[in-house]
Amino acid sequence: MNRSRDRSRRGGSRRRGPVRRGAPVAAALLALSAAALSGCGDPGDLRGAGTTPTAVGPTRLWPDLPPASSPVADYGEADTEVVKGVRVPGGDLRKVDPLAVVRAEVAANPDVYSGPDALYKETVRALKDCGDRSDDCPVLKAYYRDLTGDGSDDLVIGIRMPEEQLAVRVYAMEKGLLTQIMGTSDAVLGVELAGRALVVRAVSGIPGYEYRTAWSWDRHQRAMLPTRDEILRSSDAPRPKGVRSQAPALTDGPEPAPGPGETSGPGVQGPTESRRPTPGPSGDGDSDDGGTGGRP
Repeated sequence: MNRSRDRSRRGGSRRRGPVRRGAPVAAALLALSAAALSGCGDPGDLRGAGTTPTAVGPTRLWPDLPPASSPVADYGEADTEVVKGVRVPGGDLRKVDPLAVVRAEVAANPDVYSGPDALYKETVRALKDCGDRSDDCPVLKAYYRDLTGDGSDDLVIGIRMPEEQLAVRVYAMEKGLLTQIMGTSDAVLGVELAGRALVVRAVSGIPGYEYRTAWSWDRHQRAMLPTRDEILRSSDAPRPKGVRSQAPALTDGPEPAPGPGETSGPGVQGPTESRRPTPGPSGDGDSDDGGTGGRP
């Protein structure tokens, strides 16, 4: 006799019907589906991102071509100049008059500012009115930032130039002397301080694109160098004068894949082009408020 069956009978226990699990399981699945559709309840499991493309190393072209030994032209990126005749009380650049610094630059470069073939005569004439009509003064508000990493704020000056150009100058104390460590002029869209870099955005000759140059301190040259120079699409770049071609459409869609022999680097959203900065006439922390303005 089957003892297990007999034991259940003798105990007088009632037979329980089969447990119905289908309804709760279906409800749980329904709840999970609703949560997934609403964007909640993601378990956070790892998901595959697809196949990884094969890494391709750089290919050197014309390996037998002898390397050049000197540049075609000297752009003066690493040139520096000591500013003479300007006092720096206590070595604090916030106590320096930016207008005095610009006037010292004009006096040190007469061939550029006041000579017979000077490019910036209008700027010199406007400097004379800085005391009386400050709104017409070409020297803009000064900014301060430690760009050299020595713990002291450096001085950033902007000067309006003819033909809608803006000259940007950076000054630091080098061996106790006020020294210009960067100078450039361009048709500027904007200037930004990003950490210890100064970024200049300038108009490009291609409609819908802009140049972007990041200047950073180089401790070997003791000057600020254009460490990154690129051309990329811009939503606010103006249409250059005399250009009739249609500006490229600026969309947020995916970029087309590079064609054979083409590469695209990180951070570059359009065709890239190396562009040397335009040196200024001299050849060359985070507190951005202009403690000393560019106007007296």
